[in-house]
Amino acid sequence: MKILVLNGPNLNLLGTREPEQYGHATLADVQHLCELTAKALGHEVECFQSNHEGELIDKIHAYGRLHRDGQALGAVFNPGAFTHTSVALHDAIKGTGLPVVEIHISNVHAREAFRHHSYVSPVAKGVVVGLGIQGYALAIQGLAGSAL
Repeated sequence: MKILVLNGPNLNLLGTREPEQYGHATLADVQHLCELTAKALGHEVECFQSNHEGELIDKIHAYGRLHRDGQALGAVFNPGAFTHTSVALHDAIKGTGLPVVEIHISNVHAREAFRHHSYVSPVAKGVVVGLGIQGYALAIQGLAGSAL
């Protein structure tokens, strides 16, 4: 079964953008961790990052179809700043029925007030916040455990 690991805007800058907030791991490190975690559980991952909301929505739509066809477990999704602004991502997840675990590397609740609200959380099956890139592995384990 496939798992989509979806990363939103500016996550391509991991490792260099605000390392005191996000650490020194790169997006390639995240991808490697996700591949190892999924493989250990007998699954495969597709990693995709975009700074463009429409491309993220297209991936959600595609994986929603794969999920309905029994070919995908769901998605691990770090929407980045779109977390706090995108009704369109909320609607895509809700409309496709794709099981999504929302992930944030930093603890968004300990940061600026505008980061405390998520449009994704109400349609996510779970949320992992503030555990660094290890949160991606935990989210994959959650999807694979079918407890969602």
